[in-house]
Amino acid sequence: MVKLDDKIDEALKEIFVTDRPWITIVWDDPVNLMSYVTYVLMKLFGLTRESAHELMMKVHTEGKAVVSKGSREEMEHDVARLHEFGLWATLQREDQGV
Repeated sequence: MVKLDDKIDEALKEIFVTDRPWITIVWDDPVNLMSYVTYVLMKLFGLTRESAHELMMKVHTEGKAVVSKGSREEMEHDVARLHEFGLWATLQREDQGV
């Protein structure tokens, strides 16, 4: 029989394993204008207007879009910056599906 502590340790290792990439997702919301979302994506991620507009349209039409990928710490930082601009954003491990 497996101890509960062993199961908890395994679950924590799965969450915090560092070799798996994390992603930042921006979600559609009823508040922000499309032009503003485009502007924020350009400003925070250094995207061209065309690339930012493409991502914004994906958010608008599909309800969400992946805007960055990297370590958990980097994605936590990206989510915090997006929140500062009033956008709805979350992070998750890339292998958990979008």
